[in-house]
Amino acid sequence: MPSTSRRELNVAVPPLKLIGCIAVGIWLGFLAVLLTCALLYKALPAAQTQVVTNAVSQLSKPPAPPPEPANSMFEKYEQNLRESEARQAREQAQAEQQKSFNGPKCNFWLQQDRTAPSEKSRANVSQFCG
Repeated sequence: MPSTSRRELNVAVPPLKLIGCIAVGIWLGFLAVLLTCALLYKALPAAQTQVVTNAVSQLSKPPAPPPEPANSMFEKYEQNLRESEARQAREQAQAEQQKSFNGPKCNFWLQQDRTAPSEKSRANVSQFCG
């Protein structure tokens, strides 16, 4: 059997030269990608390039300033507060009315008005039952 000897290849590249070569390779690759995109853009039909141009112009425009949310949020807060107060007032009025209907005097005069209706019983029902 023939003996095969392996040769070793010793390459010593200074680190700065290696870093410089890598950086130049990255930049050349970037330029190649840009050149390819530019050539493809020119090769596209006008209708497709118009869509791309519109998209780029929309991206380059600054967004419209949002409306002042602080005022609108404060107005919404005030409106919710007014609605909540009105709801609580309605609930309290209903509770008062329910309380007056459940009172012993109201029950007594309602029973009197049912069994023996008279002007006095109707007046007392309206007085004690709301």
